[in-house]
Amino acid sequence: MKIINLKTNRITNPLGFDLGKPRLSFITCETEAKKQTAAQIQVALDIHFTDIVFNSGKSQDIDSLAFELPIELKPYTRYFWQVTVWADNGDVATSDPAWFETAKGEEQWEASWITPELDKSIEPVLMKDFKIEKEIESARAYVCGLGLYEIEINGDKVGNEYLTPHFNAYHKWLQYQTYDISEHVKNGQNMVEVMLGNGLYKGRFGFDGGTSEIYGDKFALLCEIVVTFKDGTNQLITTDTTWTARKSNILESSIYDGEVYDATFNDRTAYNVQEIDLGFDQLKARLSLPVVIKETLQPIEVLYTPAGETVLDMGQNMVGWIQFKNRTPKGAEITLEYGELLQEGNFYRENLRTAQAKFTYISNGEETLVRPHFTFYGFRYVKVSGWQGELNPDDFTGCVLYSDMDQTGHIETSNPLVNRLFLNALWGQKGNFLDVPTDCPQRDERMGWTGDAQVFSGTACFNMDSYAFFSKYGYDLWKEQEDKAGMVPMVVPATNINGGGSSAWGDAATIIPWNVYLHYGDKAILGQQFDSMKAWVDYIKRADDESGSKRLWTTGFHFGDWLALDGENPNFPTGGTEVNFISSAYYCYSAGIVAKAAKVLGMGDVSEEYEKLSNEVRTAIQDEYFTKNGRLALNTQTALIVALFMELVPEEFTERIANDLRAKLKNDGNHLKTGFVGTPYLCRVLSENESNDVAYTLLLNKDYPSWLYAVTMGATTIWERWNSVLPDGKISGTDMNSLNHYAYGSIVEWMYRTMAGINPVEDQPGFRHINLTPQPNSRINHVKASFQSAAGLYESQWSIDEEGNLHFAFTIPFNATATLVLPDAALQTVLINGQLLEESGLSAQQMHENVQVELESGVWEVSYTPTNAYIESYSTEFALSELLSNEEAKSILVAKVPQISMLPEDMIGKVGHLSLREVANKPFLPVPREVLDELDGMLAKVQVRFE
Repeated sequence: MKIINLKTNRITNPLGFDLGKPRLSFITCETEAKKQTAAQIQVALDIHFTDIVFNSGKSQDIDSLAFELPIELKPYTRYFWQVTVWADNGDVATSDPAWFETAKGEEQWEASWITPELDKSIEPVLMKDFKIEKEIESARAYVCGLGLYEIEINGDKVGNEYLTPHFNAYHKWLQYQTYDISEHVKNGQNMVEVMLGNGLYKGRFGFDGGTSEIYGDKFALLCEIVVTFKDGTNQLITTDTTWTARKSNILESSIYDGEVYDATFNDRTAYNVQEIDLGFDQLKARLSLPVVIKETLQPIEVLYTPAGETVLDMGQNMVGWIQFKNRTPKGAEITLEYGELLQEGNFYRENLRTAQAKFTYISNGEETLVRPHFTFYGFRYVKVSGWQGELNPDDFTGCVLYSDMDQTGHIETSNPLVNRLFLNALWGQKGNFLDVPTDCPQRDERMGWTGDAQVFSGTACFNMDSYAFFSKYGYDLWKEQEDKAGMVPMVVPATNINGGGSSAWGDAATIIPWNVYLHYGDKAILGQQFDSMKAWVDYIKRADDESGSKRLWTTGFHFGDWLALDGENPNFPTGGTEVNFISSAYYCYSAGIVAKAAKVLGMGDVSEEYEKLSNEVRTAIQDEYFTKNGRLALNTQTALIVALFMELVPEEFTERIANDLRAKLKNDGNHLKTGFVGTPYLCRVLSENESNDVAYTLLLNKDYPSWLYAVTMGATTIWERWNSVLPDGKISGTDMNSLNHYAYGSIVEWMYRTMAGINPVEDQPGFRHINLTPQPNSRINHVKASFQSAAGLYESQWSIDEEGNLHFAFTIPFNATATLVLPDAALQTVLINGQLLEESGLSAQQMHENVQVELESGVWEVSYTPTNAYIESYSTEFALSELLSNEEAKSILVAKVPQISMLPEDMIGKVGHLSLREVANKPFLPVPREVLDELDGMLAKVQVRFE
């Protein structure tokens, strides 16, 4: 038995974080045991656990998902902790030690804020000599630099993170970082240098191309270095007016425009610094995860374009920068320009709008590694100019930069296009989870749009351990709400946008923390965010009360079903679903989430109040939008989807609305028309309402609009628009067109939940128990998913053999359970781990056409012949377009109905979604019933191919 993944506040060995009341979590694995019977947590001030400050003793009350440590933390202190677990089979294991280290806590700052006496446009380096004359035990640096900073000691970069102090609402709070510099400081003379860049603090940033100096107009630095000696004494080095400044080699830096670095610049003139009054009240130990180089990529090709350009193809739309070995002579000016796609074979980046996205390096002739410092890029292609001599692609490395999160989920299927779609969503998360969940990482925006974060949050938590990431984002969100009467801005941090309050976007305040709680089982996220959650719903309720709408939300600005394809106004694409319906639906949904969160937190009266409010809104929606016979007045895909997902439909009419959605999709050629609101829930609603076949159809469509259309066009990330690139390879527009925009990647949550069947359960969150409900489909031969949940590793696999039998393999982690639902199964025919289910001793029952089984920890293999065929043959009930896409079926049709071959392409485009029997009733293709019956017999011999 082993104990792994020891985390504090879901961070591995956090250094200098604001931990509040630390919550410890761990995973037990590699054991035949089923349950944890007891655990013990010990905390000490040394790695040998001789100086113990907390000992829980052997306890049955320790939850591996989140144990709140009941001790008062001291500043400047490293705490070591380990856990021992006892299992129900007698196994016992003790973990390796983990640690967390506190920052300054409530200790006052001895340092002063300083700023260089240089023009504010000049990028500075602030520096200080100091001397060490005793034997060093340890050393720490506590630093905040504005806008961005990098610290060096004795010429070496400190730490492995970049773009510190990261991105947050600087006017509300400032976070400082803690560094272990014990190996950097030496006996004798030392030099600390802090290079400062503009960042979003004072550089161009924000909406509509950005504005400068949103948060401040001067560079500033606060730094304390504490050197502890072996004799127990300390030496303190602080920022004050004894520091000096010089001009940096960075001549320009901008998040949007890039960086100019002149290695020949050698002005070492020392300039004075002065104190600047930024105060200390807003300072806080860090919440942001480190932004690090998580992986590297090599160029897959050097392209020489028709326009005579030299372009590196990285093979993947990525975020970060290119690092290269300089081999050029002194004075050579090398420029790298970053873009997402080629047009007519040439480098292109007009979709970046005003963002210059360049890096210029003026060589000093020395062979060295070169990279930018205070910018990042979203790109696949890099145009290289000014390189002298032959360009060797091995000299260039793509550094992939994002917040330091563990990948937790993976999905692989028999369909390579679906596999690429999964990777596209994963890469979209990598590219846009850079301290804040940005909408896009490349153009003159890169902002933390709340709507994008909200719709993707479920997928995000499957893909990566996103708890700490969303915790910081939620903290920022509440800070922005505090002086806005609960209104949630469109973006967080709000930068230069004053507006907000849109449904679906503002509902990030409730939906994200609830999803985080559901995934990780730590109610601390609800405690942290509850005031924010409640304030958002109260903001909506005030708007409702003031408008007299009687529990409908009919006022204010809303994005609607953003970028949906059924809207009438291309200049402001809110979609074709009535905005008031969407906003009222989210009103109901968020009020219900607040009620559930209050219940978890033990606030019974508050829970009842908001549950009552949610029910009142639901009733008002039903009165306004549903006829007495159950018809929804809004006949759009998104309206039907939202009504079902958010449980707005009168119970007796659920089946009707589900059928109406199926009919609507069929009328739309079984292609989606949804935008940001409808898309995340589309396939989930279909699979939960007897239309799993349609969900798979939507997943597997390859033509526009569909998820796989972008994949067939070579996309390696998710696009902002369903047709960001047209079939001829031309970009569809440049005004708002990102090729790395993860919102539509929310389909991956359906892949985890439905294809693989891994579903969290609200009353046992953190995947302590799951509903395991895989729903195979004949058009995919096999699926394999793994998910390292907060409770441990889940695996779910299924395949369909040549005879149409279903085979499943599941792994349920230690101390967890699952309710397995086997589709289209007869209890008496199911084999589990080599024996009949009925004889296995497991709790199992027939549930209509399915079999339900209760599973505990372990590995389970299941097989049976399904009661409905999982290998399909074609028939005249298939869509005409599907029949014509199979050569064997097409030849049968043309032989029996020759006029089919004469149908023009545009006609097939209009009616191809109809079944052949439906088309046979049309005047342009009359086919007698007896011919259709004969065709059924012939087509039955042609199997639907796996993909």
